Amino acid sequence: RRQRQMCIRDSFQNPKIHWAISGFMVLGSIPFILYLRVIRGDFRSLLRDSQVKTFLIILGFSIILITYWLMFSANYSFTTALRLSTFNVTSLMTGSGFVTADYGLWGGFALALLFILMFIGGCAGSTTCGIKIFRLQVLYSTTEAQLNRLIQPNGIFYPKYNDNPIPESVSNSVMSFFFLFALSFVMLAVGLGFFGLDFITAVSGAATALANVGPGLGDTIGPAGNFQSLPDGAKWLMAAGMLLGRLELFTILVMILPRFWRG
Repeated sequence: RRQRQMCIRDSFQNPKIHWAISGFMVLGSIPFILYLRVIRGDFRSLLRDSQVKTFLIILGFSIILITYWLMFSANYSFTTALRLSTFNVTSLMTGSGFVTADYGLWGGFALALLFILMFIGGCAGSTTCGIKIFRLQVLYSTTEAQLNRLIQPNGIFYPKYNDNPIPESVSNSVMSFFFLFALSFVMLAVGLGFFGLDFITAVSGAATALANVGPGLGDTIGPAGNFQSLPDGAKWLMAAGMLLGRLELFTILVMILPRFWRG
């Protein structure tokens, strides 16, 4: 049995497997409804969808940044830096939970960027968690329209998604989600700090729980550590955070309101 485990472990050191897994992580982050359209012959739907394009742009740009960062800061070769960057950036952004290197040793720039990517997630309608690209696009478009109204008070501006107007109810729903997500993150981070966790562990633990990423940052829950040493109270708190993030906040929060049960 031990020999078989060692064989499996060694096989995952194969760069070809890293690239294959990276590809499937990306595929799992694209809306499944688009795959149905492709099966029906609409092959251009993937390229036309602004959410997919934005996701791939953010992912690709982040991979390039960290690739060159590893090349110049850690003296990695281009192929090694590209492979490590592609796998670990894709995993953290999509919430797949896999790592192939201790990115905690990559320096402050890489850690800051990876921490931000934890919150983003993939596309709506995919296997990923996090905030989702769709909500970021709606928030950006709504903010842009509001800025244009301030600059030109007599103009008529409205937010758009995929060249279609965004209903006000959708904008309000997205902004409510952002508020609840930020509030949940702050309360979870403060709660983890109450149980004695250091700042990096508490903040990254709150982020990885809400976004369902897997590993966090720091020596304790980073890629070279695990959650075993955390106090039981912190584990219960993170479990609640994972449920909130996986069910996208509103489902759980509505269920704990007394009005829901009275109705």
